[in-house]
Amino acid sequence: MSNHKSLHQLGWSPSFQQQLSLEELETFTIGRVITQHRSRLEVETEAGITSLPTTHAMPAMTVGDWLLLDLENHFYRALDRLTLFARKAAGSKVETQLIAANVDTLFIVSSLNEEFNLNRIERYLAIAAEAGVEPVVVLSKADLCQDPDSYVQQIEAIDPILSVVPVNGQQSGSVAELNLWCTTGRTVALLGSSGVGKSTLVNTLLGGGHQATQGIRLDDSKGRHTTTGRSLHFIPSGGILIDTPGMRELQLYDCEQGIEESFSDITSLAEQCRFSDCAHQGEPGCAVESAIEQGKLDQRRLLNYQKLMREQQQNSATIAQKRARDRALGRFYRSTLKASQKLKKGTG
Repeated sequence: MSNHKSLHQLGWSPSFQQQLSLEELETFTIGRVITQHRSRLEVETEAGITSLPTTHAMPAMTVGDWLLLDLENHFYRALDRLTLFARKAAGSKVETQLIAANVDTLFIVSSLNEEFNLNRIERYLAIAAEAGVEPVVVLSKADLCQDPDSYVQQIEAIDPILSVVPVNGQQSGSVAELNLWCTTGRTVALLGSSGVGKSTLVNTLLGGGHQATQGIRLDDSKGRHTTTGRSLHFIPSGGILIDTPGMRELQLYDCEQGIEESFSDITSLAEQCRFSDCAHQGEPGCAVESAIEQGKLDQRRLLNYQKLMREQQQNSATIAQKRARDRALGRFYRSTLKASQKLKKGTG
């Protein structure tokens, strides 16, 4: 039996089909990036997997991207993404890093122990909202928790319509509830800090096979991320899973809309404040502080909202400044080159 997958099994949808001309459909091969390495991409097509070296002429791509290949399996063009997760690169580098493209659902994994952190869950919800991806909060290690419902209630207090699923990541029966979001051709990604049982959950979702560990062994013995490699895996239920290791330094940038959407309770209250530029720090007629006093809003949630907004503004400004400097430097180099060429012509 052939192991080749159809485009539908790879996650193809009419939204991508509409981007192609009839000529492109007849001439080029459609493929999806299933693995990203430092200098090459592995692309899966209906004919199988091909290795594609990355060049500076190609746009930046990541796992989940769709592209067209010519008859020699050379890169022709990338298709527009429906959704994209990106972040400010880890450490002091002022640049963005692509994480995963064309994701339908984000599993936000948090463990039911002392690692449980509402602030972190809200951060991930803002990222999902910015990307336009449906979030599902997966509460791992439910077997080690006396009262999982109390944690579920804390999350439902943030957003009553949010899907929250407590699981024992080691039991396939417990994880089976997640198959609702893992049907054929649907792409899910996982986000969660280290130690929340993400790797165990991935292995169980994938049926515990060898394939499950390939994309996970990307950290060295100290738990540091050692490669830019990310992988796309196929779940027995038909879904597609993107695991994203090395996410501990997730920083927000260009995410204001996502934060506003995730904290819509605060933004709608803010519209009722007496002053349009109210900072919710002791101003008269502040509807947000009034809601906190009345017990309708948690002080923690306001502080986290303000913290995330500050972070995204700072990172966005830093990246904008870097781009402006790069453009200015480029103009300077070009004008210097032109001046030297004129000089040579004048003395030649």
